[in-house]
Amino acid sequence: MSLDAILARIDDDLPAATDRLLDLLRIPSISTDPAFKADCDNAADWLVRELNEMGIEASKRPTPGHPMVVGHLGETGPHLLFYGHYDVQPVDPLELWDNDPFDPQVEDTAKGKVIRGRGSSDDKGQLMTFVEALRAWKAIKGDWPCKITFFFEGEEESGSPSLVPFMKEHADELKTDIALICDTGLFESKTPAIVTMLRGLLGEELTITAPSLDLHSGMYGGIAMNPIRVLSRIIASLHDEKGRITVPGFYDGVPELSDELEAQWQGLSFDHQTFLEDVGLSHPAGEQNRTPLEMIWSRPTCEVNGIWGGYTGDGFKTVLPSKAHAKISFRLVGTQDPFAIRENFRKMVTDMLPPDCEVSFGDHGAGGASSADVSDPMFEAARKALTDEWHTPAAYIGSGGSIPIAGHFQEILGTEPMLIGFGKDDDALHSPNEKYDMESFHKGIRSWARILDALT
Repeated sequence: MSLDAILARIDDDLPAATDRLLDLLRIPSISTDPAFKADCDNAADWLVRELNEMGIEASKRPTPGHPMVVGHLGETGPHLLFYGHYDVQPVDPLELWDNDPFDPQVEDTAKGKVIRGRGSSDDKGQLMTFVEALRAWKAIKGDWPCKITFFFEGEEESGSPSLVPFMKEHADELKTDIALICDTGLFESKTPAIVTMLRGLLGEELTITAPSLDLHSGMYGGIAMNPIRVLSRIIASLHDEKGRITVPGFYDGVPELSDELEAQWQGLSFDHQTFLEDVGLSHPAGEQNRTPLEMIWSRPTCEVNGIWGGYTGDGFKTVLPSKAHAKISFRLVGTQDPFAIRENFRKMVTDMLPPDCEVSFGDHGAGGASSADVSDPMFEAARKALTDEWHTPAAYIGSGGSIPIAGHFQEILGTEPMLIGFGKDDDALHSPNEKYDMESFHKGIRSWARILDALT
């Protein structure tokens, strides 16, 4: 069979494919830092050159920020879009890396070989699995499996400010039958998965101001309102004793899990005890009447991500601060409206202010949740292909994280997203010593070859 020949080609070409990935990883394409703007351009150029050398028509497209890479191949069959991002997170703190984060290495570990370096898993390694699958396909068959559009972004790790305007401007060019996104992972590092549910995200920052300047706590303590005290009371009120979020109207649009999906999730035998013990915890802290997987994948959250005020340096300063600050994020599900939640949250905070206090707010993005319609036969075909490669039944799963591009494909292009990735839980995506398992890279390439064969 030609598929067997393609898979054999992938196996034989793995050393060369690894070298190509290492070349891409050496480019420090940190999108959030202007000092690396030229490196982001270089990474886009590298991808354009690589695709062109494969016979794919690709070009670098300018944006107000970092460029997009768009490419096209094929003329018949279903039309697929493949999305990935070539930008990476900053590397700080650098002293915690064992080696230069942009001098990637293949290392032997107790769990097998890994590719170590910034961007190896998020998202350059994942992106290249698809590219390498097509390289092997073309080498064996001499043509392409179907029509495919490549869409590589350079600002995913810095908020994607250019993404939506670019998608709207080029909607006709980017609209396809399905959008493949490779920026997720295996379930519990071993089960292949298609992510069908993503939570939305709302970010809020608030500053409580009481006295007009910092005060001596001996002279003013007791008589002057302390904004940290006010902020603490507000934060403590955001959850009730059963873990439910108390913002008015917060649960509007939150759906219940279907019996079918609940049964499939239960079949995954998720070990929440080990999941928590790995980070030094033991007890689920969310809504008390929900399963651990529901808490992570299908229920909304409210979390305090940062809180500060007064003196926080070494030693002690008996100050009564003028201001207190907090950053709070909400993960959203179903049809929750982030803008309605923002309005209700701000009103709740404002209504709780005592005399002599005022509050100011800053927003840090707002986006709703997204879910995929798995009734399209392509989803089941892809799931079977993953099962065949990993010899483990592939699952439809949720994700506690937020990948806004999935919702943009639905809202802007009317294209259903299919999220398939091969990362593992210990890849340290945004941390020092990020890695991508060689198994993930190798079997990821083979998986895409099987999926392309199944979809076409």
